[in-house]
Amino acid sequence: MEFRTLGHSGLRVPVLSYGTGTFGGGNEFFKAWGSSDVKEATRLVDICLDAGANLFDTADVYSDGLSETILGKAVSGRRERVLISTKATFRMGGANGPNDLGSSRYHLIRACEASLRRLGTDYIDIYHLHGFDALTPLEEVLSTLNQLVVSGKVRYLACSNFSGWHLMKSLAVSDKFGWARYVGHQVYYSLIGREYEWELMPLALDQGVGALLWSPLGWGRLTGRIARGQPLPAVSRLHKTAENGPQVPDEYLYKVVDALGAVAKETGKSVPQVALNWLVQRPSISTVILGARNEEQLRQNLGSVGWNLSSGQIAKLEAASEVTPVYPYWHQRQFTERNPLPVALPPAAS
Repeated sequence: MEFRTLGHSGLRVPVLSYGTGTFGGGNEFFKAWGSSDVKEATRLVDICLDAGANLFDTADVYSDGLSETILGKAVSGRRERVLISTKATFRMGGANGPNDLGSSRYHLIRACEASLRRLGTDYIDIYHLHGFDALTPLEEVLSTLNQLVVSGKVRYLACSNFSGWHLMKSLAVSDKFGWARYVGHQVYYSLIGREYEWELMPLALDQGVGALLWSPLGWGRLTGRIARGQPLPAVSRLHKTAENGPQVPDEYLYKVVDALGAVAKETGKSVPQVALNWLVQRPSISTVILGARNEEQLRQNLGSVGWNLSSGQIAKLEAASEVTPVYPYWHQRQFTERNPLPVALPPAAS
Protein backbone atom coordinates (compact mmCIF):
# COMPACT_ATOMS: atom_id res chain seq x y z
CA MET A 1 0.00 0.00 0.00
CA GLU A 2 1.31 3.42 -0.94
CA PHE A 3 1.34 6.03 1.85
CA ARG A 4 1.08 9.77 1.28
CA THR A 5 1.34 12.77 3.57
CA LEU A 6 -1.96 14.36 4.55
CA GLY A 7 -1.52 17.83 3.12
CA HIS A 8 1.08 19.99 4.82
CA SER A 9 1.49 17.72 7.84
CA GLY A 10 3.71 14.91 8.99
CA LEU A 11 0.90 12.34 9.03
CA ARG A 12 1.22 9.53 6.50
CA VAL A 13 -2.05 7.99 5.34
CA PRO A 14 -2.74 5.07 2.97
CA VAL A 15 -3.81 6.04 -0.52
CA LEU A 16 -6.86 3.81 0.01
CA SER A 17 -8.87 4.02 3.23
CA TYR A 18 -12.18 2.56 4.35
CA GLY A 19 -15.42 4.43 4.97
CA THR A 20 -17.66 2.93 7.64
CA GLY A 21 -20.97 4.43 6.58
CA THR A 22 -21.97 0.81 5.94
CA PHE A 23 -21.58 -0.07 9.64
CA GLY A 24 -24.79 -0.35 11.63
CA GLY A 25 -27.65 0.51 9.29
CA GLY A 26 -29.18 2.36 12.21
CA ASN A 27 -31.77 4.29 10.21
CA GLU A 28 -33.48 4.04 6.82
CA PHE A 29 -30.97 6.22 5.02
CA PHE A 30 -27.94 4.21 6.14
CA LYS A 31 -29.64 0.84 5.74
CA ALA A 32 -29.46 1.56 1.99
CA TRP A 33 -25.67 1.78 2.36
CA GLY A 34 -25.20 -1.35 4.46
CA SER A 35 -25.73 -2.80 7.91
CA SER A 36 -22.51 -4.53 8.99
CA ASP A 37 -22.58 -5.69 12.60
CA VAL A 38 -19.51 -5.94 14.84
CA LYS A 39 -18.55 -9.39 13.57
CA GLU A 40 -18.66 -8.41 9.90
CA ALA A 41 -17.08 -5.04 10.58
CA THR A 42 -14.19 -6.73 12.36
CA ARG A 43 -13.63 -8.97 9.35
CA LEU A 44 -13.65 -5.97 7.00
CA VAL A 45 -11.14 -4.18 9.24
CA ASP A 46 -8.96 -7.32 9.15
CA ILE A 47 -8.96 -7.29 5.34
CA CYS A 48 -8.05 -3.61 5.22
CA LEU A 49 -5.19 -4.00 7.68
CA ASP A 50 -3.85 -7.00 5.77
CA ALA A 51 -3.75 -4.79 2.67
CA GLY A 52 -2.13 -1.89 4.55
CA ALA A 53 -5.24 0.33 4.47
CA ASN A 54 -5.16 1.39 8.12
CA LEU A 55 -7.28 4.58 7.96
CA PHE A 56 -10.97 4.22 8.85
CA ASP A 57 -13.41 7.08 8.30
CA THR A 58 -16.69 7.55 10.16
CA ALA A 59 -18.88 10.37 11.52
CA ASP A 60 -21.08 10.91 14.54
CA VAL A 61 -24.19 11.09 12.32
CA TYR A 62 -23.53 7.78 10.56
CA SER A 63 -26.41 5.61 11.80
CA ASP A 64 -26.86 8.02 14.72
CA GLY A 65 -23.52 7.09 16.29
CA LEU A 66 -23.79 3.34 15.69
CA SER A 67 -21.06 3.41 13.05
CA GLU A 68 -18.60 4.90 15.55
CA THR A 69 -19.61 2.36 18.21
CA ILE A 70 -19.13 -0.60 15.85
CA LEU A 71 -15.83 0.74 14.50
CA GLY A 72 -14.56 1.19 18.05
CA LYS A 73 -15.35 -2.43 18.86
CA ALA A 74 -13.89 -3.67 15.56
CA VAL A 75 -10.51 -2.04 16.27
CA SER A 76 -10.50 -2.81 20.00
CA GLY A 77 -7.14 -4.15 21.13
CA ARG A 78 -5.30 -2.77 18.10
CA ARG A 79 -5.89 0.96 18.36
CA GLU A 80 -2.19 1.69 17.83
CA ARG A 81 -2.36 0.03 14.38
CA VAL A 82 -5.15 2.19 12.99
CA LEU A 83 -5.93 5.79 12.15
CA ILE A 84 -9.47 6.97 12.92
CA SER A 85 -11.18 9.86 11.19
CA THR A 86 -14.54 11.15 12.38
CA LYS A 87 -16.67 14.26 12.00
CA ALA A 88 -19.05 16.61 13.77
CA THR A 89 -21.33 19.58 13.01
CA PHE A 90 -24.64 18.02 11.97
CA ARG A 91 -27.59 17.21 14.21
CA MET A 92 -27.56 13.76 15.80
CA GLY A 93 -30.65 11.56 15.54
CA GLY A 94 -33.59 13.04 17.39
CA ALA A 95 -31.61 15.86 19.01
CA ASN A 96 -33.47 19.07 18.23
CA GLY A 97 -32.09 21.58 20.71
CA PRO A 98 -30.82 24.97 19.50
CA ASN A 99 -27.21 23.99 20.27
CA ASP A 100 -27.35 20.46 18.83
CA LEU A 101 -26.26 21.68 15.39
CA GLY A 102 -23.29 23.66 14.11
CA SER A 103 -19.69 24.30 15.07
CA SER A 104 -20.06 26.35 18.25
CA ARG A 105 -17.64 25.70 21.10
CA TYR A 106 -20.54 24.23 23.05
CA HIS A 107 -21.46 21.74 20.33
CA LEU A 108 -17.97 20.76 19.15
CA ILE A 109 -16.63 19.92 22.62
CA ARG A 110 -19.72 17.87 23.46
CA ALA A 111 -19.63 16.14 20.06
CA CYS A 112 -15.93 15.29 20.32
CA GLU A 113 -16.31 13.85 23.81
CA ALA A 114 -19.31 11.77 22.68
CA SER A 115 -17.37 10.43 19.70
CA LEU A 116 -14.46 9.46 21.93
CA ARG A 117 -16.83 7.50 24.19
CA ARG A 118 -18.47 5.67 21.28
CA LEU A 119 -15.13 4.88 19.65
CA GLY A 120 -13.67 3.66 22.93
CA THR A 121 -10.52 5.73 22.53
CA ASP A 122 -8.94 8.76 24.14
CA TYR A 123 -7.88 10.48 20.91
CA ILE A 124 -9.04 10.97 17.33
CA ASP A 125 -6.41 11.01 14.60
CA ILE A 126 -8.27 13.25 12.12
CA TYR A 127 -11.22 15.35 13.27
CA HIS A 128 -13.42 16.92 10.59
CA LEU A 129 -16.01 19.60 10.54
CA HIS A 130 -18.68 17.87 8.46
CA GLY A 131 -19.97 21.14 7.00
CA PHE A 132 -19.46 24.90 7.23
CA ASP A 133 -21.34 26.78 9.96
CA ALA A 134 -21.79 30.37 8.77
CA LEU A 135 -23.41 31.54 12.04
CA THR A 136 -20.55 30.77 14.44
CA PRO A 137 -17.56 33.16 14.29
CA LEU A 138 -14.53 31.45 12.76
CA GLU A 139 -12.40 32.55 15.72
CA GLU A 140 -14.67 30.54 18.02
CA VAL A 141 -14.68 27.49 15.75
CA LEU A 142 -10.95 27.38 15.11
CA SER A 143 -9.85 28.24 18.65
CA THR A 144 -12.03 25.36 19.87
CA LEU A 145 -10.50 22.96 17.39
CA ASN A 146 -7.03 24.16 18.38
CA GLN A 147 -7.95 23.55 22.03
CA LEU A 148 -8.90 19.96 21.15
CA VAL A 149 -5.51 19.48 19.51
CA VAL A 150 -3.60 21.03 22.42
CA SER A 151 -5.53 18.84 24.88
CA GLY A 152 -4.48 15.70 23.00
CA LYS A 153 -8.03 14.65 22.17
CA VAL A 154 -7.42 15.34 18.46
CA ARG A 155 -4.23 14.89 16.45
CA TYR A 156 -5.02 16.59 13.11
CA LEU A 157 -7.79 18.83 11.79
CA ALA A 158 -9.75 18.59 8.56
CA CYS A 159 -12.95 19.95 7.10
CA SER A 160 -15.49 18.53 4.70
CA ASN A 161 -17.71 19.95 1.96
CA PHE A 162 -16.37 23.50 2.30
CA SER A 163 -16.41 25.96 -0.58
CA GLY A 164 -13.19 27.66 -1.60
CA TRP A 165 -13.79 30.81 0.42
CA HIS A 166 -14.87 28.82 3.48
CA LEU A 167 -11.58 26.94 3.47
CA MET A 168 -9.30 29.85 2.57
CA LYS A 169 -10.77 32.16 5.21
CA SER A 170 -10.46 29.41 7.82
CA LEU A 171 -6.81 28.87 6.95
CA ALA A 172 -6.14 32.61 7.14
CA VAL A 173 -7.70 32.85 10.61
CA SER A 174 -5.70 29.87 11.87
CA ASP A 175 -2.50 31.34 10.46
CA LYS A 176 -3.24 34.75 12.00
CA PHE A 177 -3.43 33.33 15.52
CA GLY A 178 -0.94 30.48 15.14
CA TRP A 179 -3.59 27.81 15.67
CA ALA A 180 -3.62 24.30 14.25
CA ARG A 181 -4.92 24.54 10.67
CA TYR A 182 -6.85 22.23 8.40
CA VAL A 183 -4.46 19.80 6.70
CA GLY A 184 -7.22 17.77 5.03
CA HIS A 185 -10.45 18.42 3.17
CA GLN A 186 -12.90 15.55 2.68
CA VAL A 187 -14.58 16.17 -0.66
CA TYR A 188 -16.75 14.57 -3.30
CA TYR A 189 -14.73 13.78 -6.43
CA SER A 190 -15.28 11.16 -9.10
CA LEU A 191 -15.18 10.69 -12.86
CA ILE A 192 -18.79 11.89 -12.98
CA GLY A 193 -18.27 14.69 -10.47
CA ARG A 194 -15.18 16.74 -11.34
CA GLU A 195 -16.16 20.12 -9.89
CA TYR A 196 -13.46 19.69 -7.23
CA GLU A 197 -10.92 20.53 -9.93
CA TRP A 198 -12.29 24.02 -10.59
CA GLU A 199 -11.24 25.78 -7.38
CA LEU A 200 -10.77 23.40 -4.47
CA MET A 201 -7.96 21.39 -6.05
CA PRO A 202 -5.87 24.47 -6.95
CA LEU A 203 -6.47 25.80 -3.43
CA ALA A 204 -5.37 22.47 -1.96
CA LEU A 205 -2.17 22.48 -3.98
CA ASP A 206 -1.42 26.09 -3.07
CA GLN A 207 -2.19 25.78 0.65
CA GLY A 208 -1.08 22.22 1.41
CA VAL A 209 -4.48 20.69 2.10
CA GLY A 210 -4.74 16.99 1.26
CA ALA A 211 -7.96 15.65 -0.24
CA LEU A 212 -9.79 12.72 1.32
CA LEU A 213 -12.29 11.59 -1.29
CA TRP A 214 -15.80 10.44 -0.45
CA SER A 215 -18.08 8.58 -2.86
CA PRO A 216 -15.30 8.02 -5.42
CA LEU A 217 -17.63 5.78 -7.46
CA GLY A 218 -20.16 8.54 -8.01
CA TRP A 219 -22.74 7.63 -5.36
CA GLY A 220 -22.76 4.00 -6.52
CA ARG A 221 -23.06 4.74 -10.25
CA LEU A 222 -19.57 3.55 -11.31
CA THR A 223 -19.74 0.04 -9.90
CA GLY A 224 -19.87 -1.61 -13.32
CA ARG A 225 -23.48 -2.68 -12.79
CA ILE A 226 -25.06 0.33 -14.48
CA ALA A 227 -24.97 0.50 -18.26
CA ARG A 228 -26.81 2.01 -21.17
CA GLY A 229 -30.11 0.24 -21.88
CA GLN A 230 -30.12 -1.76 -18.66
CA PRO A 231 -32.39 -1.34 -15.62
CA LEU A 232 -30.97 -0.28 -12.27
CA PRO A 233 -29.67 -3.37 -10.39
CA ALA A 234 -32.08 -4.81 -7.85
CA VAL A 235 -29.53 -4.26 -5.06
CA SER A 236 -28.42 -0.64 -5.24
CA ARG A 237 -28.56 2.20 -2.75
CA LEU A 238 -29.62 4.43 -5.63
CA HIS A 239 -33.18 3.11 -5.28
CA LYS A 240 -33.53 4.97 -1.96
CA THR A 241 -30.76 7.57 -1.92
CA ALA A 242 -30.33 8.89 -5.48
CA GLU A 243 -32.14 12.15 -4.75
CA ASN A 244 -29.94 12.77 -1.68
CA GLY A 245 -26.67 12.62 -3.59
CA PRO A 246 -25.09 14.30 -6.62
CA GLN A 247 -27.37 14.43 -9.63
CA VAL A 248 -26.00 13.05 -12.89
CA PRO A 249 -27.71 13.30 -16.31
CA ASP A 250 -28.27 9.85 -17.79
CA GLU A 251 -26.55 10.50 -21.13
CA TYR A 252 -23.47 11.93 -19.43
CA LEU A 253 -23.32 8.93 -17.08
CA TYR A 254 -23.56 6.46 -19.96
CA LYS A 255 -20.84 8.28 -21.91
CA VAL A 256 -18.46 7.95 -18.96
CA VAL A 257 -19.51 4.35 -18.26
CA ASP A 258 -18.89 3.44 -21.90
CA ALA A 259 -15.35 4.85 -21.69
CA LEU A 260 -14.75 3.05 -18.39
CA GLY A 261 -15.89 -0.23 -19.93
CA ALA A 262 -13.54 0.19 -22.87
CA VAL A 263 -10.56 0.93 -20.62
CA ALA A 264 -11.51 -1.94 -18.32
CA LYS A 265 -11.29 -4.34 -21.29
CA GLU A 266 -7.89 -2.92 -22.28
CA THR A 267 -6.46 -3.31 -18.79
CA GLY A 268 -8.17 -6.51 -17.67
CA LYS A 269 -9.40 -4.62 -14.60
CA SER A 270 -12.95 -4.01 -13.40
CA VAL A 271 -14.87 -0.78 -14.01
CA PRO A 272 -14.63 0.38 -10.36
CA GLN A 273 -10.92 -0.43 -10.27
CA VAL A 274 -10.34 1.75 -13.32
CA ALA A 275 -12.44 4.60 -11.86
CA LEU A 276 -10.53 4.45 -8.57
CA ASN A 277 -7.11 4.20 -10.22
CA TRP A 278 -7.84 7.38 -12.17
CA LEU A 279 -8.50 9.17 -8.90
CA VAL A 280 -5.35 8.06 -7.09
CA GLN A 281 -3.27 9.54 -9.92
CA ARG A 282 -4.85 13.01 -9.60
CA PRO A 283 -3.05 15.94 -7.92
CA SER A 284 -3.67 16.82 -4.25
CA ILE A 285 -5.20 13.41 -3.40
CA SER A 286 -4.04 12.00 -0.07
CA THR A 287 -6.51 9.12 0.23
CA VAL A 288 -9.53 7.67 -1.54
CA ILE A 289 -12.18 6.46 0.90
CA LEU A 290 -13.63 3.13 -0.21
CA GLY A 291 -17.13 2.00 0.59
CA ALA A 292 -18.05 -1.67 0.52
CA ARG A 293 -21.04 -3.67 1.71
CA ASN A 294 -19.11 -6.94 1.93
CA GLU A 295 -15.77 -8.68 1.61
CA GLU A 296 -16.07 -9.21 -2.15
CA GLN A 297 -16.61 -5.52 -2.89
CA LEU A 298 -13.84 -4.49 -0.50
CA ARG A 299 -11.26 -6.88 -1.98
CA GLN A 300 -12.13 -5.75 -5.51
CA ASN A 301 -11.77 -2.07 -4.59
CA LEU A 302 -8.45 -2.70 -2.85
CA GLY A 303 -7.23 -4.04 -6.20
CA SER A 304 -7.40 -0.56 -7.72
CA VAL A 305 -3.79 0.22 -6.75
CA GLY A 306 -0.42 -1.36 -7.51
CA TRP A 307 -0.75 -0.51 -11.22
CA ASN A 308 -1.43 2.62 -13.27
CA LEU A 309 -3.55 3.59 -16.22
CA SER A 310 -1.59 4.71 -19.27
CA SER A 311 -1.59 8.35 -20.36
CA GLY A 312 -3.78 7.38 -23.32
CA GLN A 313 -6.31 5.65 -21.11
CA ILE A 314 -6.41 8.62 -18.76
CA ALA A 315 -7.00 10.93 -21.73
CA LYS A 316 -9.88 8.74 -22.92
CA LEU A 317 -11.57 8.88 -19.50
CA GLU A 318 -11.06 12.60 -19.13
CA ALA A 319 -12.44 13.34 -22.59
CA ALA A 320 -15.59 11.36 -21.80
CA SER A 321 -16.09 13.04 -18.41
CA GLU A 322 -15.21 16.61 -19.40
CA VAL A 323 -17.87 19.25 -18.81
CA THR A 324 -17.80 23.01 -19.33
CA PRO A 325 -17.03 24.66 -15.97
CA VAL A 326 -19.37 27.26 -14.51
CA TYR A 327 -18.37 30.93 -14.41
CA PRO A 328 -15.75 32.21 -13.65
CA TYR A 329 -13.78 29.05 -14.40
CA TRP A 330 -14.70 28.81 -18.08
CA HIS A 331 -13.59 32.42 -18.47
CA GLN A 332 -10.27 31.76 -16.73
CA ARG A 333 -9.32 29.17 -19.34
CA GLN A 334 -8.10 31.91 -21.67
CA PHE A 335 -5.45 32.89 -19.10
CA THR A 336 -3.78 29.50 -18.72
CA GLU A 337 -0.36 30.85 -19.68
CA ARG A 338 -0.33 33.21 -16.69
CA ASN A 339 -2.76 31.42 -14.36
CA PRO A 340 -2.27 27.69 -14.86
CA LEU A 341 -3.55 26.04 -11.69
CA PRO A 342 -7.33 26.45 -11.98
CA VAL A 343 -7.54 25.12 -15.52
CA ALA A 344 -4.38 23.22 -16.44
CA LEU A 345 -3.31 21.12 -13.50
CA PRO A 346 0.11 19.44 -13.36
CA PRO A 347 0.34 15.65 -13.33
CA ALA A 348 0.20 13.83 -10.02
CA ALA A 349 3.53 13.21 -8.35
CA SER A 350 4.83 9.69 -8.76
